[in-house]
Amino acid sequence: MTMDQAKLEAFAGQLVGDLAAAYSGVMANLGHKLGLYKALAGAGGLTSDALAKKTGTHERYVREWLNNQAAGGYVTYDPATQTYALPDEHAMLLADSDSAMFVAPAFDVVSSIWHDEDMVADAFRTGNGIGWHEHDCRLFHGVEAFFRPGYKANLATAWIPALEGVDERLKQGGKVADVGCGHGASTVIMAEAYPNARFHGFDYHKASIETARSRAKDAGVEDRVRFDVASAKSYGGKGYDLICFMDCFHDLGDPLGAAQHAREALAPGGTVLMVEPFANDRVEDNLNPVGRLYYAASTCLCTPNSLSQEVGLGLGAQAGQARLAEILNEAGFSHVRRADETPFNIVLEARL
Repeated sequence: MTMDQAKLEAFAGQLVGDLAAAYSGVMANLGHKLGLYKALAGAGGLTSDALAKKTGTHERYVREWLNNQAAGGYVTYDPATQTYALPDEHAMLLADSDSAMFVAPAFDVVSSIWHDEDMVADAFRTGNGIGWHEHDCRLFHGVEAFFRPGYKANLATAWIPALEGVDERLKQGGKVADVGCGHGASTVIMAEAYPNARFHGFDYHKASIETARSRAKDAGVEDRVRFDVASAKSYGGKGYDLICFMDCFHDLGDPLGAAQHAREALAPGGTVLMVEPFANDRVEDNLNPVGRLYYAASTCLCTPNSLSQEVGLGLGAQAGQARLAEILNEAGFSHVRRADETPFNIVLEARL
């Protein structure tokens, strides 16, 4: 066996980088939860002692954390003054909770996957599914945190306006179902943008529904938003002008059945909005950092969730538009098109 030394060394370097990133994900989560990033944001250069005093933390831990962050390029380090700074551009992702790019809390998803590693390994061996409700609770908060910035930036400003006639319909009133709403981030954002419309969020996970109700109350939209425990094939109501599947359709055990139920629940001229993880139709076109992220999530979360339900189709997070459209067409939607996209999502419009 002839070993390509350059290839070996290159992959070893890649692997060390991956290990460093995995370790440092914990550091990022600590930086968010301890308020270290927020304290650094806009503060210029701070010493480890100054940051510790500002956050009520122990300097020796803070110093080690800062050096990790500097080694990873998350913060900058000035050796002359021994100070650390968080660039404004980095603060948008790590410290500014109002930013459309804020993703720091999403490291909880990674934390939950590690916590549930043995359960996932067992699923590999048995082929059994893992219900969403069976995962560590950090998953639910992490997923909300990962997707909310994109919804906040795009849902009412780009995605709904890209649908034929829907923006005008909701401005005048209208009725919306948000299926698989989780903590209700998308539902609340829509309610804030369309005060004349009424919104009904559904999710089979009771704990998420309870959180969603709290989110609506905090946002002051509980008068026009209702959340109920129901599956994608059992939720009630008819005459919806818009039915949304926000990053959840691929998680369903029976997506065809869910699409058929949506068809029957739509008002005449109603629309389905399907937001899915960005994916091309061919595996070879998804072999990139975004695809890598989503295939990992799909392995541990999305596919097991689907396999835990009836039918258990197991679409996976990288199903792609062609496969999704095939299911929607089979359900009776003759018009399916890509209305918009971002680096993390594809946005499909489906009408009868």
